[in-house]
Amino acid sequence: MPRISAFHGIVIRMWFREHGVPHFHAQYSSHSASIAIDGLEVLEGSLPRAKLRLVRKWAELHRTELAANWERARRHLLPRYIEPLP
Repeated sequence: MPRISAFHGIVIRMWFREHGVPHFHAQYSSHSASIAIDGLEVLEGSLPRAKLRLVRKWAELHRTELAANWERARRHLLPRYIEPLP
């Protein structure tokens, strides 16, 4: 699963050949969650509350890039790197 960003100990990835609602995966330590690009709701899994806030803040800033990466991954192209939160 390609890594598209990392910040504050959180790794953001996106699978190839995904289906269903456009989403990305966030992992922090032993926690992981699938998060919808539109609406930013947690589809599966969980993250600590503070880390989820950071992921949502980052995703709000990069929603267009996330959507473009979703389309790239569905076409079996590598998603592009997205700048992390400072």
